[in-house]
Amino acid sequence: MSKSPVTIVGAGLAGSEAAYQLAIRGVPVRLLEMKPLRFSEAHKSPGFAELVCSNSFRSSSLQNAVGLLKEELRRLGSLNFRVADEVRVPAGDALAVDRERFSAAITDELHRRPEIEIEERVVTTLPAERPMIIATGPLTGSELAAEIQRLTGEALYFYDAISPIVEADSIDLSKAFFDSRYGKGSPEDYLNCPLGRDEYYAFVDALLAAECVPSHTFEEPKYFPGCLPIEVMAESGRDTLAFGPMKPVGLTDPRTGQRPYAVVQLRRENVDGTAYNLVGFQTKLKWGEQKRLFRMIPGLEQAEFLRMGSIHRNTYLDGPRLLGPSLELDGSAGLYFAGQITGVEGYVESTAIGLLAALNVYDRLCGRVPLAPPATTAIGALLQHVTVGPLSGAYQPNNVHFGLFPALENDGRYAESLGGAGKRGKRLRKSEKRALYSERALADLEAWLVAQQLARSGADETQRSTLSTTTIDQSVRASRTIP
Repeated sequence: MSKSPVTIVGAGLAGSEAAYQLAIRGVPVRLLEMKPLRFSEAHKSPGFAELVCSNSFRSSSLQNAVGLLKEELRRLGSLNFRVADEVRVPAGDALAVDRERFSAAITDELHRRPEIEIEERVVTTLPAERPMIIATGPLTGSELAAEIQRLTGEALYFYDAISPIVEADSIDLSKAFFDSRYGKGSPEDYLNCPLGRDEYYAFVDALLAAECVPSHTFEEPKYFPGCLPIEVMAESGRDTLAFGPMKPVGLTDPRTGQRPYAVVQLRRENVDGTAYNLVGFQTKLKWGEQKRLFRMIPGLEQAEFLRMGSIHRNTYLDGPRLLGPSLELDGSAGLYFAGQITGVEGYVESTAIGLLAALNVYDRLCGRVPLAPPATTAIGALLQHVTVGPLSGAYQPNNVHFGLFPALENDGRYAESLGGAGKRGKRLRKSEKRALYSERALADLEAWLVAQQLARSGADETQRSTLSTTTIDQSVRASRTIP
C-alpha cells in the first residue's frame, strides 16, 4: 500500500469521519480546513464537525431509516457516532448531543492521531495531490465552487435554513410545559409552548406579513423539502403549520387537561439544559422580525435569543451524472467527493458518505476494487441515491428513507411470504415491514463486512461479491469491526 498521504479538504462531519477512518488503517492524511482563517455564513466555531443547524441526529429507532443508518455506522466503527453517544442529551426518541462537546471531542481525536497532519488553509483551487477527498460541505467557498464547476461543467444549489436558539432562563415556565409526544422518552426532553386557536392564527397572519431576507436577483430559491422555512410552509395555507412543526398531537396541556390547538416544541440544546432550539422553526426572516414574531408565542414573550435563524445557500453536485460508484469523479482519477456536496442531506447521511469515501480510497491504495455495500442496507441505499439517482425527475438532495431501499416483495428471501409480482401475499403493517427492512439491512451489512475481511485475506472479487449479497447466519455476526 502506498504511504503517500491522502489529502482531505474540509473537516466537517464527512471530512472528519473520512480522516479518522483512513488514519486508523495506517494511512497518512493531510487534512485541510479553512477555519479559523475563514468562516462560512453559518459556521461560528473553529472546531471540527461543527453542527450548524440542529443538535439532533434525528430518530434512534430502527423503525426509521435514519435510525437504521446510525446503527450501521456504529457497526462500521464511526468516530462521529461513538462521540455522539458519549455526549448525548435527553431528546426522547432522537439522538441529540451537546454540540460544543461533540465538536471538541472530534477535534481532539483528530489532533491526537499521529497519522493526520492538519493544515489551516483556505483552499481556493483544487490541489494537485491525489488521492484527494473533497468534503467541503454545502457551504463550499465561492472560489473553490467555481473551480469545481469549471471541472464538472455544472454546479447546483438549494437553500437551507436554521432554527433559532433561546436561553432557557428566559422561557416562562408558567406557560410552557415539559413533555414528549405520546410519552416517548423523558418528560424533561422537550419544552412545549401551547397556543389557542386565536393565538395560532394571529401568529400565522403576522408570519405571512413579516419581512424576509431577500434572495439575490440572479438566484432562484430552491428549498430542501425536509427543511422548509416556516414562512414558506405558511404560504401554502394558514393551517399548514398546525399539521406540521406546530402539530399538537400526543401532547396535553397540564393547565387545561386538553390538547392545545397548536404547540411550539423546544428541544434541549446542551447537557446542562441552558439553551433550547425551536424545533422545525428554520427561517429566512430578518432578525428583528424573528424577535417580534417569536415573542408572540406563549412562554417566549421575554425570550433571549442565543442564535437567530438564518438562510444560506447549499452547493451540491449532480452525483448520478458526475460520480462513479466509488464516489470518484468521472474522468478525474483519484478525486473523490464526500458529504453533503454529493447531494445527501443531514448529519448522519454526510457521515455515511464520508466513511464510504475513505473505505473506497483505502481499497484503491491496497490495490483492490472497492466493493459497494448492498443496496439493501441504509448506507448502500444512500450510495445508490448519490451515484445512480432517481428513476425519473431531476436529482435532488435527500435524506435516507425506506423509499430508497429495494422492495421486500422483489427480494427472494421475502417474496413468497409478502407476494411478488402477480402473487397475493401477506399484507404487513407499516411497523412490521420496517422491521423487516432493518432486519435485512443489518444481516446484509454483516455479510458485507465479512466480504471485506475476506478481501484482506486475499479472496478474489468474485468471492467477495458472492458473500456480500448473501444473508449470513448468526454464527458469523460477531464480525462487526473493521481494522
